[in-house]
Amino acid sequence: MNMIKQPVKPAAERAPSYYSASLNFETDYPTLQGSVTVDVAIIGGGFTGIATAVELAERGLKVAVVETNKVGWGASGRNGGQVTGSLSGDEAMRKQMRNTLGDEVDDFIWHLRWRGHEIIKNRVAKYGIDCDLKHGHLHAAMKPSHMDELKASFEEALRRGMGDEVTLLDAAGVRAHLGSELYCGAIRNTRNMHLHPLNLCIGEARAAESLGALIFEHSEVLEIVHGKRPAVVTTGGRIEAKQVLLAGDVYHKLERRKLKGLIFPAMGGIVTTAPLGELAKEINPQDLAVYDCRFVLDYYRLTADGRLLFGGGCNYSGRDSRDIAGELRPCIERTFPQLKGVQIDFQWSCAMGIVMNRIPQLGKLSSNVWYCQGYSGHGIATTHIMGEIMAKAITGDLEQYDTFAACKHIKVPLGDQLGNPMLAAGMWYYQMLEKMR
Repeated sequence: MNMIKQPVKPAAERAPSYYSASLNFETDYPTLQGSVTVDVAIIGGGFTGIATAVELAERGLKVAVVETNKVGWGASGRNGGQVTGSLSGDEAMRKQMRNTLGDEVDDFIWHLRWRGHEIIKNRVAKYGIDCDLKHGHLHAAMKPSHMDELKASFEEALRRGMGDEVTLLDAAGVRAHLGSELYCGAIRNTRNMHLHPLNLCIGEARAAESLGALIFEHSEVLEIVHGKRPAVVTTGGRIEAKQVLLAGDVYHKLERRKLKGLIFPAMGGIVTTAPLGELAKEINPQDLAVYDCRFVLDYYRLTADGRLLFGGGCNYSGRDSRDIAGELRPCIERTFPQLKGVQIDFQWSCAMGIVMNRIPQLGKLSSNVWYCQGYSGHGIATTHIMGEIMAKAITGDLEQYDTFAACKHIKVPLGDQLGNPMLAAGMWYYQMLEKMR
């Protein structure tokens, strides 16, 4: 059983979030100085980079991870903490991957949904990572049309052998799980999980380090040198490698000639209340993570010390909201009227890397320089899946990598200048469709 930990003073170098205030261990990795030689240099200390580093180090490769800020500084350490089998671009994947997988595409996508869960569970157990990992999730319907979608998902889960892990609930069934009148039904899924993402990311970094990986913080990459022996160059040092992986998602501006216009920032907001005491058991007695069926959805769960962590909405302009708590408080009080006026202790934003077709982008910038990015709000499980796929590819097994690399992506001229307005217009369109469902 995970112990309940009292929040500590957040590190000044991190977002002032609940996660940074409840770390098990703060990181203090050195800044890169001088020259280092490894098998693989990884740019980015979030889930993609760290998960790939663990995979490669377990295979016996010498790895170095270089991070501009601190391990888990970006979306990996600021998200909603839900590990679910949802894939944002599953329909687009199905259409494109049928060209390479044929009739096996449905099985491929189904098993992909759950691979991240297995990787995370096994890694947490193997390395003793304390990240408040718990099972249990509700995918909740807010109107009858949502229930039609949930029933189809439930029936597929039954066909796939998940009968002991999923339950279809009506409105009364939801009320037995949540102290809310908002929903008309839900799927209860005990395979899905929730956790403290920053403690997971840092725990995995410590696991990689224990296997011999080198990790450098406060070491912004200025240039990737291509060639027979590629290199990563920072202000204070240089990493020589046989191969390089660019795993910075939406936070970097490297290799713009090839990558500009492929991925765009969208800002999500999250708040965390003061500890709720007995109210926590009243609103969520089974300690489940929840998200609803809307295109622009709310998502929430309880923390280890009984706070409500609540996220919702999304700003597709790429700019931070000025008052996240002010925007989300009405959503909290609509969901749980008994929390009207509740104190909000933390508020923060999270930049998500959005891909137009929602398919993660895997590719090569040259013969020995790879990139992996774009999880469109479904990052915890998907980054771990992609970390495994990239580690396989770097060590010679290209089968799954090639399936993703063959997918076609929209490249938007002028990058963020046009891409973010296109995203905003697209989401306005989907919100209009939502009102008509």
